Amino acid sequence: MLEHHVMENGDTLKFAGREFRSRLIVGTGKFPDHRTMQQAHEASGAEMVTVAVRRVNLDRTQESLLDYIDTKRYALLPNTAGCYTADEAIKTAMLAREVGLSDMVKLEVIGDQRTLFPDNEELLKATKVLVKEGFVVLPYTNDDPVMAKKLEDAGAAVVMPLAAPIGSGLGIRNPHNIRIILEAARVPIIIDAGVGTASDASIAMELGCDGVLMNTAIACAKDPVAMAAAMRHAMIAGRLAYLAGRIPKKLYANASSPLEGMIE
Repeated sequence: MLEHHVMENGDTLKFAGREFRSRLIVGTGKFPDHRTMQQAHEASGAEMVTVAVRRVNLDRTQESLLDYIDTKRYALLPNTAGCYTADEAIKTAMLAREVGLSDMVKLEVIGDQRTLFPDNEELLKATKVLVKEGFVVLPYTNDDPVMAKKLEDAGAAVVMPLAAPIGSGLGIRNPHNIRIILEAARVPIIIDAGVGTASDASIAMELGCDGVLMNTAIACAKDPVAMAAAMRHAMIAGRLAYLAGRIPKKLYANASSPLEGMIE
């Protein structure tokens, strides 16, 4: 299988002492029902799923979204969605760890309710605090190379620049900035937000990104399970293309069959 080809040389996603064969991280929101979510997770091949701490029932005496996630199979990545200040995000991450979800956190600090763009000033502040508290921090940020470097220097285990606004499905709007971020990075770079279809995921991987996190593109597709499978294959194809090394782009034609040696 293609997965075996990608992994045969130890090509896995690694950070903070963790290792994942799949480079796809999937969400848990917006699915039509829990059964569809479970089937989509399985079809995606993902090994990590993200859960919005402020949107799940953490009282395990009552039914919760968490009841439909096999934590022996999937690593949980709690996220601080819905937080608009560093203090809110820090408290949310602390709560997730206290109830035993994980010491990893996808850190979101939103700065604008309409666009859902991050508040990078508050994000950096929260990152510094949580790193000191022993969290493995994966901050969601703008596609800003300067901020990506600051977050890395603050101790982020992974930096997660957006491809486009959350839920927009626009794909990677600024591949040039993503390339600059990748060139300077010493930690994994995982695209987060804005992916709409399989080709978007493949492009992210072809650029050299270490992974992609997505939710809306799968959960809100007409057939979430089929889209999850498509994303799985797109991630693998994109990674293989990146490792293979594409041909350079040229303005003029270059014959597939060279003229040298042809019989006249």
